[in-house]
Amino acid sequence: MQQKKLIIALHDEKLFNQISKQRPVFFLDYDGTLTPIVNHPEDALMSESMRSVLKELAELCTVAIVSGRDKKDVQKLVGLDELVYAGSHGFEISGPDGMEMHNEEAEKFLSTLGKAEEELKTELSSLNGSQLERKKYSIAIHYRNAEKDIVSKIKSLVDKVQKQFPHLRKGFGKKVLELQPDIDWNKGKAVLWLMKKLNLESDKFLLFYIGDDLTDEDAFDVLQDKGIGILVGDQVDGTKAHYLLHNVKEVQKFLEKVITQIK
Repeated sequence: MQQKKLIIALHDEKLFNQISKQRPVFFLDYDGTLTPIVNHPEDALMSESMRSVLKELAELCTVAIVSGRDKKDVQKLVGLDELVYAGSHGFEISGPDGMEMHNEEAEKFLSTLGKAEEELKTELSSLNGSQLERKKYSIAIHYRNAEKDIVSKIKSLVDKVQKQFPHLRKGFGKKVLELQPDIDWNKGKAVLWLMKKLNLESDKFLLFYIGDDLTDEDAFDVLQDKGIGILVGDQVDGTKAHYLLHNVKEVQKFLEKVITQIK
């Protein structure tokens, strides 16, 4: 069966007409969505023009950043206090008016994550091109800069460490593996929590989730019949998204067009 081709969101006038009828709400990934993917995660800096667009959009509707990055990290990178931030795939959330949530179940895994981090440091120290990134509730192992013959070794060592800590699960992303608490929580669950917390479950709201990675599929999934998922990048077989934007520039153009439509 042939995969249904996604509609380009930027050029779908029916979608923009819908924005005129319902109040839009935006859940946005960071890396690969608001800023291009780069070789080193610390270099993923958002453009000032994108920041201006987000600031203007947040004056008109609810905007939340839902990222795999630590909440403090993505807050610093975006630099807008008026947004909601869900970091570490939604394990920690904060926003205006004192909103604050830390997943209590995930807190129990901090010691285990620390031990796994030390083990990974030892195992990966001799493998060039690997980069370990510790977040509060997870450990990311980047291999974007590793040679092909090294990548398989990195993956094997991550599997080895994960088996030593069976209460941690392995997550997948673009050129990255991640060890996280093995509990029923992900970006999709974070979106559902925010919908309830912010009273966004009414039909008067039009919910958008824009993301580019495998971890965003959980959010696309929960919005299958509750909102609109927009994939950034190339068409992916089996995606739960409804629409497509090719790159970060198109994301910015789309948001600018939304602002114009709302006004």
